[in-house]
Amino acid sequence: MADPALFAADAAHQEASGITETRLVRYVLMAIAFVFLGLFLVLPLVLVFVQAFGRGVEFFLSTLAEPDSVSAIRLTLIVAAIAVPLNLVFGVAMAWAIAKFEFKGKAFLTTLVDLPFSVSPVISGLVYVLLFGAQSLLGPWLKAHGITILFAVPGIVLATVFVTFPFVARELIPLMQEQGTKDEEAAISLGANGWQTFWYVTLPNIKWGLLYGVLLCNARAMGEFGAVSVVSGHIRGQTNTMPLHVEILYNDYNAAGAFAVASLLAGLALVTLALKTLLEMRYGAEIAATRGH
Repeated sequence: MADPALFAADAAHQEASGITETRLVRYVLMAIAFVFLGLFLVLPLVLVFVQAFGRGVEFFLSTLAEPDSVSAIRLTLIVAAIAVPLNLVFGVAMAWAIAKFEFKGKAFLTTLVDLPFSVSPVISGLVYVLLFGAQSLLGPWLKAHGITILFAVPGIVLATVFVTFPFVARELIPLMQEQGTKDEEAAISLGANGWQTFWYVTLPNIKWGLLYGVLLCNARAMGEFGAVSVVSGHIRGQTNTMPLHVEILYNDYNAAGAFAVASLLAGLALVTLALKTLLEMRYGAEIAATRGH
């Protein structure tokens, strides 16, 4: 027979913590969550690494050392190095405008921030084909001036910027709205100019949210497939990023090589997650204080 005191203590704990579900319900919910994550997240990730090293470390390293793989890795890093800083600047400017000012069209601008989340990446790639393709209005002018957008690095960067734009802005907008404008107004009243206010007041208040947004933006930039696939032209050794190179290797019946490159992408994603977790563990109190500021 169950101890009534144990049930009473459990009920008191639930009431104090705001939890009304029984212990059985909580265990069932946690079990469902762990099983789901294990089957659809952890297991596929483990299989990627198992397949990547299935033919030995030497094969894994030789695959990554191939010229096409090296080119894909280099292009992925270059695109991320360009797209992420651009989205950092655009995201901060967009979040500052939406959170700190009132103006006509603010609701529409806020909606536009979520547009890349609502539109398929393939469609966004097709939009750039319509804008800069040979049959577009800009196509003949670009060709006449020797400017190449599609099937080159500029087109890949544009598509990546479009797809990854919301990550920084969406991380900062609610944070800056919660913080309000009191600190900025106080700084201005003390004689600070706009740049000083941003650098010494606004930026310290949003630095953790900004860092989170940059980490997520970088992870998506390196893993983007749909939009980049449309605008890249799939030129081996030139315009293939790592996700596209994985597809090519798999279509060439080189599954082990495809998993080797895919494991590198997965490893980069895990590094991003680890950095985020370490920051939360190391600076958790300061992050919470900033968000509750």
